[in-house]
Order: sequence, then C-alpha cells, then structure tokens
Amino acid sequence: MVEIAGVAHHYRGDLELLQRPKVSIVGSRRPLNYTKAKTLELAAKLVQKGYVIVSGGAMGVDALAHRGAGASNTIAVLGGGIDIYYPATNKELLASIAKEGLLLSRFEPGFRPTRWSFVVRNETVVELGEYLIITQADPKSGSMRSAEIAIEKGKKIYVLPHRLGESEGTNDLVRQGLAEVIWDIDEFVGVERDDPFIQYLKSSPLYQEAVQRYGAHIFEAELAGLIEVHNGRIVYKGEA
Repeated sequence: MVEIAGVAHHYRGDLELLQRPKVSIVGSRRPLNYTKAKTLELAAKLVQKGYVIVSGGAMGVDALAHRGAGASNTIAVLGGGIDIYYPATNKELLASIAKEGLLLSRFEPGFRPTRWSFVVRNETVVELGEYLIITQADPKSGSMRSAEIAIEKGKKIYVLPHRLGESEGTNDLVRQGLAEVIWDIDEFVGVERDDPFIQYLKSSPLYQEAVQRYGAHIFEAELAGLIEVHNGRIVYKGEA
C-alpha cells in the first residue's frame, strides 16, 4: 500500500514515478481525430521535458495519454480493484503499465468498477498532477467532474482550442474563465524550437540510424505524429 493525500492506495509497479513531476491528462472516451493527435503529442512532449503523465486508464483520451507517454512514464489510476484491468480493450496497455510504470487503486482487489468509483478514481488523478489538462469533454461528463475537483483543490486547468459545437464542456470552462487554452504545444511545454533532436529529425535521417542514436525517443515521436517513415527515412511532420 502507498498513501496519497492521506488515503491508502493499492499499487503495482514503480513507486519512484510518484517522486517525479506529474501532469494529469483526461478527456472524452470518444475523441475527435484532432484530439487524438494533440493528446498524443502533448503527452510525448511533456515526457520529453521530464514529466510523468497521470490518467484514469479509460478508453479514448486516457489511453492516448498513457500511450503517448510510454508505459514507463505513466501512472494509471483504476476505478476498480488493482487486479481488474477495465475496460477489457485496455487490458494489454494496463498490464504494460503495471510492469513498466505504475498502477494505483483505492479499492480492494476484486472490486468491480461502478459509476461512483470512477469519481473516486478521478480524485486521485487530479490530486497527483501539478495541473490538469482536459483535451476534450462534453458538459455532463466525468472529465467535467475532474474539472470541479481541480477547482476545489485550487489546481490550474488547461484545455485545447476547439471549434464551436465541439468539446462544449471545455469551451464552457474557457468562457467562464476557469481554464486556459493551450494555443501552442511547444510553447506550453517549453520545447526549444532549435532542439538538437528536432533538428536531427528535420535532416531526414535513416530510420534505423535514428533508432540506434535516440532509441525510444524515435518511437515516441512517431506515436505523437511528429514524424512518418517513408522508404526507410524519417519525414518530420511536427510543423505541419
């Protein structure tokens, strides 16, 4: 067991992740393609700056945040027992996080998730992060409950810019002055425009050579949509 904000949690994985700076990312279970790409990019770039990504292990934005971070740089907080990998579609993802990252749960082993237990899970997700990012949310959703928790705890909330009629929950937060918009991910994260890694990607290196040189960072860049591979060479897409 490990104690977080005075509450005991069951865990599986690497407790050292709790000692690193953390950002919570949550959002819709049915994200738009735009939201999918930007959630992956945000998570990957925050990890590059030394952050651990915290989310709730659910379908949609949660899973994307965990995948963008990579299993070894993410914390998944479960809405059921530590041995219940729910939803089933994320079973492999959660198993890899248990092995390389960190799983947390406030519930006894064997406990099946319920509507109220997801709210309890959200409290831990918000508690762990320095701030909360909601990449897409409907007005009456679990993500908006997470926003309420963040407001209660005095934590800043950031959201992605969305068009009218899309992500009305986060648009409402902005309208009320309760959230700030991430207009530029590189600027928000603090990625240097002349980052040597980015400059290397722009040089269209051979993919295998890049993997040998930068290892997992190449896979993270590919997952985040920053690069594509054509005829064995990397094509940088980050500024597209």
